Amino acid sequence: MNTVTRILSDIEAGDPCAAAGLLPLVYDELRKLAAARLAGEKPGQTLQPTALVHEAYLRLIGGQQPQSWNGRGHFFAAAAEAMRRIVVESARRKKRLRHGGGRDRVEVELADLPTRLLPDDLIALDDALARLEQLDPVKARLVTLRYFAGLTIEQAAEALGISRVTAHRYWTFARAYLHQQMADPV
Repeated sequence: MNTVTRILSDIEAGDPCAAAGLLPLVYDELRKLAAARLAGEKPGQTLQPTALVHEAYLRLIGGQQPQSWNGRGHFFAAAAEAMRRIVVESARRKKRLRHGGGRDRVEVELADLPTRLLPDDLIALDDALARLEQLDPVKARLVTLRYFAGLTIEQAAEALGISRVTAHRYWTFARAYLHQQMADPV
């Protein structure tokens, strides 16, 4: 049993000191995942990787009830889901009228660079991902791990406990499904 899995077991058992030992072990990896996820955001993004990691960590560990983790992969899958929710909440908040709603921020020197996903597109992706989750939860978790956490197909396959070939097949299906859902929403 590796150190992260042992600490996760201690947290589940109710050890109040165990959570303090977890962050130093997973922080660098979570920070890399968050930085990779936010690298694709449009210029002027106010959500920083460090803040994303801290918020996700607090949501995972800081709750009143102890979480049940089935190992390192399960923890990182939950972290990816928490990051997804935080990024989508941020997009929804920015879309509100009092936060600049229908207006886009334009940096003069960066005006010609393409942006990844605008808040509307990010919300449409989240809605399509929720529909995929109802259809096939494993494929939806694969997308969350790949897109929101920035894991490679191999890392995501390992976290989900599926083969690399299956992960590629699921990824191909999920991308086609999400593209179709976003092009023609229900």
